[in-house]
Amino acid sequence: MQGLFITGTDTDVGKTFVTAAIARQLRDESVQVGIYKPVCSGGERDDDGHLRWADVETHFQALGGEFTREQICPQCFEAPAAPPVAARLENREIDGELITSGHVWWRDRVDFLLVEGVGGWLCPLTQTSNVADFAKECGWPILVVASRTLGTLNHTLLTLESIQARELEIAGIVLNQHLPPTGSVAEQTNPVELAQLTEVPILALVEFDASGMLRHPDLQATIDWRGVASSGR
Repeated sequence: MQGLFITGTDTDVGKTFVTAAIARQLRDESVQVGIYKPVCSGGERDDDGHLRWADVETHFQALGGEFTREQICPQCFEAPAAPPVAARLENREIDGELITSGHVWWRDRVDFLLVEGVGGWLCPLTQTSNVADFAKECGWPILVVASRTLGTLNHTLLTLESIQARELEIAGIVLNQHLPPTGSVAEQTNPVELAQLTEVPILALVEFDASGMLRHPDLQATIDWRGVASSGR
């Protein structure tokens, strides 16, 4: 089974959007694909008072309802906080064994697994581990999702440095315009500057409110995600 681990330079930079977009493309290419998000916090109640998690719903739809929400994300919490904090607020604890067994469950069921991290690269996942630890356990190349906003150069370079320090492969970077564009100098220059500051390839530039498949910024062609998963650096 091939796989990619999708992390972000921060929370709310578009990891879920990118993960779902890749899943939809792979499904269109007749690849049996799954999505696993070990923990999700920040639920919202619907009109009937039932909790719903937007990230989980997005992935459920991207997989065409083929897999249950519990298989996609086995541990969900209401508070919009780091998982251990959100769990404590409900007098619960993160189940570390469930995190591991949750991603192992997919191994004989799909050909390609997308694992979406929580928050940023070093976000606490349990009381004793973080997203980086889990990514190392999974062992797949890391796809870094970053914002186009001011501060991205620093956030992205720190994230890449931390991944490389753990001797993990980096598949590439997706720069996502997750907020309405302001036309700032940073938004306009970040892609070029980042490309000069690192050898890690920028695989896609995503415009605000974009839909459809991610495309290579130079070739304007869809991305060969199976090839990307095999060629991390």
